[in-house]
Amino acid sequence: MSDDDYVIETTDAGASDTIPMEAGCIKKGGFMMIKGRPCKVLTISVSKTGKHGHAKCNFLATDIFTGKKLEDMVPSSHGTTVPIVVKSDWEIIDIQDDGELTLMDEGGNQKVDVNLPSIPAGYGEEIREAWNEGENTIMVSVQAAVGEEAIVGYKKVDP
Repeated sequence: MSDDDYVIETTDAGASDTIPMEAGCIKKGGFMMIKGRPCKVLTISVSKTGKHGHAKCNFLATDIFTGKKLEDMVPSSHGTTVPIVVKSDWEIIDIQDDGELTLMDEGGNQKVDVNLPSIPAGYGEEIREAWNEGENTIMVSVQAAVGEEAIVGYKKVDP
């Protein structure tokens, strides 16, 4: 096999988007994966051990990108997965007519693969109005998990 036969298209550290965790260790306000979606835990109710010997954790959570409520029941001693959620602040440089944003962080790095949020309804237009065609400086919080990114908040920065 020569070097020409072996081509590496991309590089990756091999890190996973999720980490394993025992269901009993997940706390209210924490994150967990339910039905393949990253969710923020709203409530946890723990049932007593039954005749099969496992206490069950009943999780009620909301999808961090769609806001949809999801429910899951897992034995407390069994493992589940927790998404790695990263939140970062970016300044809006430009907003296209189709809602695509050009963002810049404190280090001068640019990001162009984020759109105005569509959930909750009207939130994207609220950000566009606050930006006012570049008259105001707006910082947005971008939340990323399991390969998805979305704007979850914004604030107007005083000059």
